[in-house]
Amino acid sequence: MTQGAGQGPEVERTATLRDFRVPGYVNETGPYDHGTEPGNTAPPLEEPLEHPDGYTPTQRDLPVISRRGDTLQVAVDPATTHAPVPSTGPGPLFVVGDVHGYLDELVAALQEKGLVDSAGNWCAGAARLWFLGDFTDRGPDGIGVIDLVMRLSAEAAAAGGYCKALMGNHELLLLGAKRFGDTPVNSGAGTATFQAAWLLNGGQKYDMDRLQDHHLQWMARLDAVEEVDGHLLVHSDTTAYLDYGDSIEAVNDTVRETITRNDADEVWDLFRKFTKRFSFRDEGGADAVRSLLDTYGGTRIVHGHSPIPYLLGEVGSEEDEDSGGPHVEGPHVYADGLAIAMDGGVTMAGKLLVQQLPLES
Repeated sequence: MTQGAGQGPEVERTATLRDFRVPGYVNETGPYDHGTEPGNTAPPLEEPLEHPDGYTPTQRDLPVISRRGDTLQVAVDPATTHAPVPSTGPGPLFVVGDVHGYLDELVAALQEKGLVDSAGNWCAGAARLWFLGDFTDRGPDGIGVIDLVMRLSAEAAAAGGYCKALMGNHELLLLGAKRFGDTPVNSGAGTATFQAAWLLNGGQKYDMDRLQDHHLQWMARLDAVEEVDGHLLVHSDTTAYLDYGDSIEAVNDTVRETITRNDADEVWDLFRKFTKRFSFRDEGGADAVRSLLDTYGGTRIVHGHSPIPYLLGEVGSEEDEDSGGPHVEGPHVYADGLAIAMDGGVTMAGKLLVQQLPLES
């Protein structure tokens, strides 16, 4: 989830300061941690990690939504903790919501579902795992999350399954901050820079210092849309994907070509559109979902990006001040049952969601 990208009339925005100053450390070039090679990462620690130097927790930054609309909260059966591995055919399908650098919470959630073992290694055989994007920013170890996903991709493939990921708006933001820095771009509301937007939206020096070429190449190749077992998987709850093609292949090709051309204004426009949200909520939301399903296929859309507490209007009221964070049981089904939201709000003390599909209800 991101703010300050010219989201337009779909969402109430918090204005950014015109004199927003970028700290000098962003212009530093390194050093990078050359001890971490592609596909390798340290095993998760038993004890929670202390916040590393350069980690700066961020505050709530989304508008408070007071309207609930037609919604349904789906409780997840905690007894379903292991991924069954069939003898033939594709394995069970799982999806993961926004991670935002919360590596320990991710490993714990994957272990709970039987996808990784106590050492953080793939143990789910032919299971299929999709990450819905937004691996970095706000949390303490975004690069550690990317390293884990890259390693699990190799381990799952070797076991007959797979681990794949979609492009989130924060991947575009990190790519832009690294490539374009403080190069001015036309934001639609004046001059902006990727660097300032990255910092405004929880960019972490600890991540930037360890960002290497193989991380950038991996992010740049991610797909934006996929359809699996009748589920249309996207990161953002927006119809902006329709601007990039009338098929899944066309959208993914257009997004990759835009990133490859390396034009700051083009990448900014892509990032800005991927930050739009709430298209499936309230009146007309089901029709917006149908427009995507009719174009790209599938019977339900599964997305991250907009935290479930905001979709439900449960964050930001006076009653929430001493609650210790929002209460998220599981995925949120809405828009006449056509949309499944998977961002459990881990950045606001919610829950990092890993869910097997299809949902039982």
